[in-house]
Amino acid sequence: MASSHSSSPVPQSNSSDTFFKKEVDATKHFRPVQSLPDVCPKEPTGNAGNPNNLHDSPSLVVDQERWTIYHSKVNLPAALNDPRLAKRESDFFTKTWGVDFVDTEVTPSFYLPQITKEHFALYQQEITPREKVHERCKNICTPKDTFDRTLLHTHDKSRTDLEQVPKIFMKPDFALEDSLTFNAVLPWSHFSTTGGKGNRDAASSKLLQEKLSHYLDIVEVNIAHQISLRSEAFFHAMTSQHELQDYLRKTSQAVKLLREKIAKIDKVMCEGSLRVLRLSLTRNNCIKAYNKLKLMATVHQTQPTVQLLLSTSEYVGALDLIATTQEVLQQELQGIHSFRHLGSQLCELEKLIDKMMIAEFSTYARNDLNRPLEDDCQILEEERLVSLVFGLLKQRKLNFYEIYGDEMSNTAKNIIKQCVVNTVSQIEEIDTEVVVKLADQMRMMNFPQWFDLLKNIFSKFTIFLKRVKATLNTIRSMVFLVLDKNQKTRDLVDTLQKNSAKESMVDSEVAYLTHEGMFISDAFGDGELPAGAANSASQRNISPNSEPCSSDSVSEPECTTDSSSSKEHMSSSVTPGGVEMMISDDMKLTDLELVRLANNIQELLYNASDICHDRSVKFLMARAKDGFLEKLNSNEFVTLSRLMEGFILDTEQICGRKSMSLRGALQSQANRFVNRFHEERKTKLSLLLDNERWKQAEVPAEFQDLVDSVSDGRISPPEKKPTATEERKPAEFLIVEGQKYATVGTVLLLIRIILEYCQCVDNIPSITTDMLTRLSDLLKYFNSRSCQLVLGAGALQVVGLKTITTKNLALSSRCLQLIVHYIPIIRAHFEARLQPKQFSMLRHFDHITKDYHDHIAEISAKLVAIMDSLFDKLLSKYEVKAPVPSACFRNICKQMAKMHEAIYDLLPEEQTQMLFLRINASYKLHLKRQLAHLNVINDGGPLNGLVTSDVAFYTGNLQALKGLNNLDLNMAEIWEQKR
Repeated sequence: MASSHSSSPVPQSNSSDTFFKKEVDATKHFRPVQSLPDVCPKEPTGNAGNPNNLHDSPSLVVDQERWTIYHSKVNLPAALNDPRLAKRESDFFTKTWGVDFVDTEVTPSFYLPQITKEHFALYQQEITPREKVHERCKNICTPKDTFDRTLLHTHDKSRTDLEQVPKIFMKPDFALEDSLTFNAVLPWSHFSTTGGKGNRDAASSKLLQEKLSHYLDIVEVNIAHQISLRSEAFFHAMTSQHELQDYLRKTSQAVKLLREKIAKIDKVMCEGSLRVLRLSLTRNNCIKAYNKLKLMATVHQTQPTVQLLLSTSEYVGALDLIATTQEVLQQELQGIHSFRHLGSQLCELEKLIDKMMIAEFSTYARNDLNRPLEDDCQILEEERLVSLVFGLLKQRKLNFYEIYGDEMSNTAKNIIKQCVVNTVSQIEEIDTEVVVKLADQMRMMNFPQWFDLLKNIFSKFTIFLKRVKATLNTIRSMVFLVLDKNQKTRDLVDTLQKNSAKESMVDSEVAYLTHEGMFISDAFGDGELPAGAANSASQRNISPNSEPCSSDSVSEPECTTDSSSSKEHMSSSVTPGGVEMMISDDMKLTDLELVRLANNIQELLYNASDICHDRSVKFLMARAKDGFLEKLNSNEFVTLSRLMEGFILDTEQICGRKSMSLRGALQSQANRFVNRFHEERKTKLSLLLDNERWKQAEVPAEFQDLVDSVSDGRISPPEKKPTATEERKPAEFLIVEGQKYATVGTVLLLIRIILEYCQCVDNIPSITTDMLTRLSDLLKYFNSRSCQLVLGAGALQVVGLKTITTKNLALSSRCLQLIVHYIPIIRAHFEARLQPKQFSMLRHFDHITKDYHDHIAEISAKLVAIMDSLFDKLLSKYEVKAPVPSACFRNICKQMAKMHEAIYDLLPEEQTQMLFLRINASYKLHLKRQLAHLNVINDGGPLNGLVTSDVAFYTGNLQALKGLNNLDLNMAEIWEQKR
């Protein structure tokens, strides 16, 4: 028999579609409106809503040629039955695996132990007593009410019934007015009568009606069930309602009785006391009204009083009076019609006072800065300044220092103008009618006149800065006084808060003691009564109904005049100048604003220094337009530099900060001076070298004194000696630390130039690095140019020398050695004046020293090369024959004597010996080569004897030269060594 599913050619419900639908996208399954699944099943037709239904579900029309599972005619029970077995319950696997499959015994595992009942014996012994106790408890305890079980069963049944109702009816937002909800509940497509389907639609409509009725019955049954479950609670509430009404009736009667008793008590005990209190309150109100009228009379006198204070420049008092009056108007006289315009009038008056204070401060600054610049640095009208500053602080006009800064700039400009006018008027050579402009008049001054003018300007600026510093320090001290007052006020508030907390504790103790019927003096011993308790007790002893002696005495505690109110909020402080000033507590300035203002005032002092420096720079640039400063000689520029350095240091000491504008201008002029200084001396050195004939020059006495002044590694100018120095004759050599130096005139002047560089560094320390670079360039130039002239034979064309002799070479070498001797001293001089981070510049001297040593070595090599070429020329023609000594050796000894004569007086003895050792080595090399060429060996033969005689002649002549008698010539090296 085939199953019902397999025998049906078409699926009967939509739920079966999922069995053979392919996995498709989830969006394809979504339909906005779904009909009830089991109400009106639809047959799959070609005009269905979803065109893919024919492809998703099998169909006889489409799949009649293709075999599907619906063609299967064998059901599962038939497949499980095996007719060859007697037992129907046998496994269906025996059909494939044979009859013996079930009866086959399974081999026990070697890894698992055999479990028997003995393994559970111990567990049974432990659990048996517990089981008996459990059974006994079950018998003792009464079984639970079956109501819970029945209720649970009923609840499950009702829940199962409710699950039959579609979820759409259970939604909280269910409403048939919604078209989607209405179409989901009542699918109108089932009621269409077109297409000849009326009978089937009617059946579907009837089925839908029955289904909805069924849902309604389920819901009504569940509602009735819920009501039945809560019937007992409903009847209990109805019974409790009667008891509640009885309680309310009794309570109403008790309240009525209580009200009657309270009315009697009020009539007997309270009405008289309340009448007394009302009369006392009326009296106090009358007193307050009287005090209010007196206060109004005082406020009415505010404007005349303010005008009187302003006439005496009492700005702080006027502002305090206005602030107090406005506070009274806002707090105590608010709403009074007669004073409705007074507040705005006081505001306008306050704005007027602001303008007056700013104008007054501007006038004060102008008068203070423009008074005659004398040595007097006292503050002008300190009391007036203090009053103005406190008034401006009170009004929060914190930018008043900018007015002072503008006046400083104008005053600095006027100082220079006035100094120039005064100086020009004293110089008769300048015609002010012809030369109108002050700048042109200033340029007509010579250096001494202009230098005196600059010195006068610097002195005026120094006094000007001292006055500015005194005034700004006074203003800054007032700002710090206000800041200190704020700090003290905060500390006082904290102290009062702590005391109030202690007084509240004492008040609670006093109240407790009074409630217990004790006297305060009994609770506290003599002297133990706290101050807060005594004050509170004394205040309590004052009866509120006590009448004053007179109306005036009553009004005094509450009615205070403006002046007394202001005095309560003022504290006395003394400025650094000794002026006593009352500081008000109502300056609404934060600590941050005060600190920022103090910093701005300090910055204003720095700006004053910058202004003076900037004006001085403009003055210098106006004079330097025609190249005046660049034309100054060394002494004049050093004098100018020292004056400017002194002014810079004075301003730094006064203002406490470095200003770089004047220092930068000085550095710029110093750089120009250095460039001109260097170019002049380099040009001079170039001219000297181009005219130098490289002959030994005599050393004047002044140069020897100049060299002697450079002692112990320190460079200092020579001391001026009496006129007898002029009578001293020039020396042949320059004596430096006991050594003789033969020099040319250019080197003597070069030493003086080097010392001028060093002396300039001492006078102007700011140009040390530039001077070091320029001096290095000068030394390099001398080295390279002397090399070109001597070693490069440039002097032949420049000076017109016939030839560069060995004497010229030796003299050049000795001059270079003299410069090398002074390089360490120069290096130490500059090192002492450089910053540690600038020590890297000293490497220039190391490079220069190396270049000079290389140059000296090249000169020595050139001298050796001269003799080497001579040896090569003479010894190449040498023949071993009589007479002895040969003409070749005689010429060699003659040339060696000339060489010795040329250099011995120029070079030290040690250098002469070293040079001749090198020449002798060259001689031995050439002689050895010639003897090898002539096949003359050291065999004691006639030829060997002739050579030995010539060599002995050479050795004797060479050692006979001055200073070479102990020279080790080692002439045995001329012979080939026997192998």
